[in-house]
Amino acid sequence: MAAPYRSREGLSTRPAAYGGNSDEIQLRIDPMHGDFDDEVTGLRKQVRRLRDVAQEIETEAKFQNDFLNQLQMTLLKAQAGVKNNMRRLNKSIIREGSSHIMHVILFALLCFFIVYMWSKFSRR
Repeated sequence: MAAPYRSREGLSTRPAAYGGNSDEIQLRIDPMHGDFDDEVTGLRKQVRRLRDVAQEIETEAKFQNDFLNQLQMTLLKAQAGVKNNMRRLNKSIIREGSSHIMHVILFALLCFFIVYMWSKFSRR
C-alpha cells in the first residue's frame, strides 16, 4: 500500500475504509491546522462584498438606461419641434415670396456702401 499523499498543510488522503477496487479517497483534516473556518468566513465576506458591488452596478446600469431613454425621448421631441418649425418657415417664405430675401440683400448692400464710404472719408 502506498504512503498517504499530502496535498496541503493539514490535508492528507488515505485509502477508503471498505476494501475492493475503489478509486475513492477519504479526506482527513488535521485539527492542528483547522483555520479553514476563518478562510470560509473570509470568503463569505468577499462574496458578500462582490454581491453588493454587483447590486450597485445593476442599480447604476438601470439608472443610466432610464437616463438614456429620457434623453432619447427629449431628442425625439426636439427633432419633431425643429421639423415643425422648418415646415412653418418654408410656408412663410413661400407665402411672402422672394421679397424677404430681396430686403436682406438690399440691407447687406447698404451696409457695404456705408462701410465703403466711411473708409473713403476716414483716409482724408
